[in-house]
Amino acid sequence: MKKLDGVPALILCALLWSTGGILIKLVDWNPFAISATRSLIAGVFISIVMKRLPFFVIRRKDGSVDRKATSNLWFAAICYALTMIFYVLGNKMTTAANTILLEYTSPIYIIIFGPAILGEKNKSSDYISVLVVMCGMILFFSEGLESGNMAGNVIAALSGVAFGFCTIFMRNQPADHSINSFVLAHLITFVFCIPFAFITGLPDGKSCLGLLLMGIFQTGLPSVLYSLGLKKVRALTATFVSMIEPLMNPVWVMLFAGEVPSWQCVAGGSLILACICVRAVLSRHRTA
Repeated sequence: MKKLDGVPALILCALLWSTGGILIKLVDWNPFAISATRSLIAGVFISIVMKRLPFFVIRRKDGSVDRKATSNLWFAAICYALTMIFYVLGNKMTTAANTILLEYTSPIYIIIFGPAILGEKNKSSDYISVLVVMCGMILFFSEGLESGNMAGNVIAALSGVAFGFCTIFMRNQPADHSINSFVLAHLITFVFCIPFAFITGLPDGKSCLGLLLMGIFQTGLPSVLYSLGLKKVRALTATFVSMIEPLMNPVWVMLFAGEVPSWQCVAGGSLILACICVRAVLSRHRTA
């Protein structure tokens, strides 16, 4: 798996993330219980794959604590945990379309804060890409967008802020340490959500299967792939590629439920994919 990095790892990550809408249909349980159990399974899975237990501080070769690296480790973990928690709360309080659209405003925060934290200077093409992608996202979700609950919209917007900073702080770590931020994030999510987990009883066998699949294939494995992808690409590029996740949702629905997406959905998705492809080609051209 170590040979799989850069854009291919991020594409596979986004595809696996996108299966959440299908797998969650197998689970009849409350959202906090799902989040807690999914994160517990994902954290254990990542530790097994990486063949190590999570660490809470990063040390230098002389044994002293590297405060900067440790801070980035925890900032990334807290931000990803907040992304997952805010996303669950946002979905409960406002429309699904609003929640996804507001979560994927994360490139805006990377554009604003990335240069100062990462030293990755923005290009004119970055600003154009953000504008094109945001237009594509609005078109993609145009039929589902509503004013929604204001508090829910604010919480969903905060998930976008958290996701943006998560990517920044993960990119600001040594490549071999970023995966540990995901393990810590899942641990934080589990601790926060577990008090609310059993208010509606225990899950049945079908739900347990769905939770296992979500923990491993929709959360655990994508976490490993995302950390591998960040080794070779800029934070902004990683966020753009991850937008394949919401684009795949109507594809899965069409394949498994027979629902044909609207022309707005197809047009918006095509615009975003075209932007991602053009950026990938230009990036490869510059590297060559």
